[in-house]
Amino acid sequence: MSTEHFVCGTCGAEHDGPPLSFAAPAPDFWRPEMAGQDGCLLDADLCVIAGEQFFVRGLIELPVWDTGDVFTYSMWVSLSRPNFTRAVDIWEQEGRETEPPYFGWLSNAIAGYDPTTLNLKTNVHTRPVGEPPYIELEPTGHPLAVEQRAGIMMAQVEQIAAFHLHRTDEFAP
Repeated sequence: MSTEHFVCGTCGAEHDGPPLSFAAPAPDFWRPEMAGQDGCLLDADLCVIAGEQFFVRGLIELPVWDTGDVFTYSMWVSLSRPNFTRAVDIWEQEGRETEPPYFGWLSNAIAGYDPTTLNLKTNVHTRPVGEPPYIELEPTGHPLAVEQRAGIMMAQVEQIAAFHLHRTDEFAP
């Protein structure tokens, strides 16, 4: 099977891909009107809301067994103020990957999962400079946590892509 194109299970058309990544532009708690307000920041990697809520972007990785690929959700995790401050302090520091993981709460509801993914417990693992953190979900029976541990097949990646490519209210590949 070629992974350059796939027939969409939603519309029946042939699409490029399937994409191996979907990204949320911000934590679900962020609102566009917050941009420019005191104590609020949203950039590609970090988010602060009202100087009280702190988030980092990281990757939830799902191994794709039949191709050897990795499917990722680029999502946001809330951190405590001390953990966020520490993460920012070492953001550009060589060797930062030796940091112990930071506890956090997944801060995006990924459509298609029931129950919701919002507020799943996580550990955020810092990686070398230039690489986004790895989000490890608590090993529960939640479908996303099971997929992270057990992996998925390319047919499931195609189903995920077909579902998300036709939603106008969420993240992009």
